[in-house]
Amino acid sequence: MNFFSQTFLLEHCQSILDFYTDRVVDPSGGYHQNFLDDGSLFDTHFKQLVSSTRILVNYATAGILFGRQDYLDIARHGLDYLEEVHWQASSQTYAWTLDNHKPLDMTQQAYGYAFVLLAYAAARKADLVQDDSKLQQVYDLLEQRFWQAEYGLYADEISPEGVLSPYRGQNANMHLCEAMLAAFEATGNNQYLERASQLAQSIAVRQASLTNDLVWEHYTPEFKPDWDYNRDDPKNLYRPWGFQPGHQTEWAKLLLILNRHAPQAWQIERAASLFDRAYQQAWDNQDGGLVYGFDPEGNWCDDDKYFWVQAESFAAAAMLHKATGDDKYLTQYDALWQYSWAHMVDHEYGAWFRVLRKDNSKYSNQKSAAGAKCDYHTLGACFEVLRVLGHPALK
Repeated sequence: MNFFSQTFLLEHCQSILDFYTDRVVDPSGGYHQNFLDDGSLFDTHFKQLVSSTRILVNYATAGILFGRQDYLDIARHGLDYLEEVHWQASSQTYAWTLDNHKPLDMTQQAYGYAFVLLAYAAARKADLVQDDSKLQQVYDLLEQRFWQAEYGLYADEISPEGVLSPYRGQNANMHLCEAMLAAFEATGNNQYLERASQLAQSIAVRQASLTNDLVWEHYTPEFKPDWDYNRDDPKNLYRPWGFQPGHQTEWAKLLLILNRHAPQAWQIERAASLFDRAYQQAWDNQDGGLVYGFDPEGNWCDDDKYFWVQAESFAAAAMLHKATGDDKYLTQYDALWQYSWAHMVDHEYGAWFRVLRKDNSKYSNQKSAAGAKCDYHTLGACFEVLRVLGHPALK
C-alpha cells in the first residue's frame, strides 16, 4: 500500500469521518464526545472544551477538503455551541467542562483557549465566520489573562476564583503556536505569525537549551525546568512526566509550518534535530511504534503506544522529507504508517484506537473520550501530508 499518496490519504480521512459523521451531532446541542469502539455512545451528558473545538476543526477542514456542505453544517453546529454554551458572556470566560449543557468546571485553561482560537481560524477558512473579530477577541483575552511578556510565553491556568496557577508548561504554548499559525493562515494578519514565531523560539530553542536541546514539559513560574513535577505520574493525561517523543515531533511539524510562512534555516535544523532524537530514542524495535515517554537518561518511563504520537510523527516525517530531500524520512514515514495500519487503525469499525500497551494489546473498548481523543490528530496529520503532496484545497 502506498501510504504517501493523495488517494490513500483522502480515503483514510473519509473512513475516519465516516465513523463520526452519523453519530457526532448531539441534537440537544454540541457534539457527542464519548464513543466505544463500535461507535456506541457513553456519558452523553459530558462535554469538554477541547473536544468541542477539535471536532469543529475536523469538520470545517473536511468541508473545505471534500467540498461537502454537510460537513460544514456539522462545523456550524459546533460553532453555535461554542458561542452559546461554552462561552459564558457574563464573565467573558469559557466553560472547560459541561454536564447536561451546564458549566461544570470553570477553570480557565490557556490550552483550551488555544483550541478556541484554532476553531475560529478553521471557521474563518471555511467562511463560517465572515470577519476576524472573534479571532482577535480570543487573542486579546489570552493577552490579558495568560501572556507573560518577560518570558515570551503563556501561563497555563486560572482558577474559577481568578487565581493564576504557579504551574508553567510547554504544552499550552505549543498548541498556542499551532493556533497562531492557523490564525495567520486564516487572516493574513502578521500579529499571529509573529507570536507563533516568538513561541517557537521561546520553547523549541531557548527553553530546550536548558534541557539537553529537547523540549521538557514542566516549568516553575520563572520558566526554569521543573524536573520533579508529576515524577510519580508519568501517565498523567495532560501533564505527564518525562520527555514526550510526540511533542518533539509535533514541534518539528510546527517549526516546518512556520518555515512555510517565514522561512529561516534554523527552523529546519531544529525540526530535524527534535524529530531525529525522538525517533531514535522512542522507536520500539520489538513491537513497533513510538513509545510515549522517556526520562532524562533516555530510559522509557511510559512504553504505551498513543495514537496521536504516531500521527504527529508521520506528519513531521513527511514534512521533513519535503524540506530536506532526505529519503530516510520517507522510510520512517512508511514505518510509522505500517505500524499504525497494523495496530492503531480499527479496520472493523473505523477511526483509530486511542492507546495500546507496549505489546499493542488494548486497554479498553473506549475509542474516543471527551478531552482525550476525537481523531483530530489523525485527521490533522493526514491534512498536513496532503499539503505536502500539493492538494489544491489545502494550500
